[in-house]
Amino acid sequence: MGQNGNQNGNNSKVQVKTVEKVSMPSLFKVLMHNDDYTTMEFVVEVLQDIFGKSHTEAEKIMLTIHFQGVGHCGTFPYSIAETKAEQTRMKARKAGFPLRCSLEEA
Repeated sequence: MGQNGNQNGNNSKVQVKTVEKVSMPSLFKVLMHNDDYTTMEFVVEVLQDIFGKSHTEAEKIMLTIHFQGVGHCGTFPYSIAETKAEQTRMKARKAGFPLRCSLEEA
């Protein structure tokens, strides 16, 4: 036997490389839908409070919702998108509005 206890005296080492694939989570658009009851001011407030939009951005999105029937509030990973949509629904119900949000895969 060799000095290291290795029979043939080789000190060969095996290196194993692992390759990690990091994939981005699927993104979802949060869409807000127009209705005949929710006020424009409330929509702007929701866009600022929940979606972090500036007043100018919020007004622009609100007008898109008003004139086109639907507006894009933001794109997020699923859990965040669902949370923001649910926060919007809860805030709207509490204020007595039927405001609707939906998710669409980006």
